[in-house]
Amino acid sequence: MIAALSGTLVSKTPQSLVVDVHGVGYELFTSLQTYYRLPEPKETVHVHVHTHVREDALHLYGFLAKEEKTAFLLLLSVSGVGPRSALGLLSGLTVRELASAICSGDAKRLCAVPGVGNKTAARLILELQEKAGALASSDPPTQGPREAGSEVMDDALSALVNLGYHPAAAKDTLRRIAQSTPPGRVLTVEELLRESLRSVSRS
Repeated sequence: MIAALSGTLVSKTPQSLVVDVHGVGYELFTSLQTYYRLPEPKETVHVHVHTHVREDALHLYGFLAKEEKTAFLLLLSVSGVGPRSALGLLSGLTVRELASAICSGDAKRLCAVPGVGNKTAARLILELQEKAGALASSDPPTQGPREAGSEVMDDALSALVNLGYHPAAAKDTLRRIAQSTPPGRVLTVEELLRESLRSVSRS
């Protein structure tokens, strides 16, 4: 099993990253929380890895923070929660927010994440309420936002669609956020995604 990788970051998207380790490129699926914190390609990166083995596939999931990998594994321990749902939860909520929602029994906050229904939220609270407390104070530090560029809207749209948004609805949400932004200010991908997810929470 691969538990961690250190190497050169080859590429990154809101869904995955590729790390070159001595000439071998490893693709790792990841959350938006890790994506926000990744360095630029060609820089060195250390990633905590979970190797997920099925009969028909072997997938790697990577996280910059050990706390996020711990939260990912806790989520996978819940019946009915697979890697895709776990990444969705860690993309829509920070580790601290996720732990807080579970500990307080806040099913509404959990259901605000696309793809999480009432039954899943109830199982998360029932099975993890006693285990999630340690995560509440272990959220990794937030780094500065990624630089804005010409592809920020496309990156944000891709990430939202991956989280379960309908493409048209995602475009409309991003357009409304852009229109409400003060003139002259350019939002980063991180800011666009955070505002989009807050919009879902309030609806």
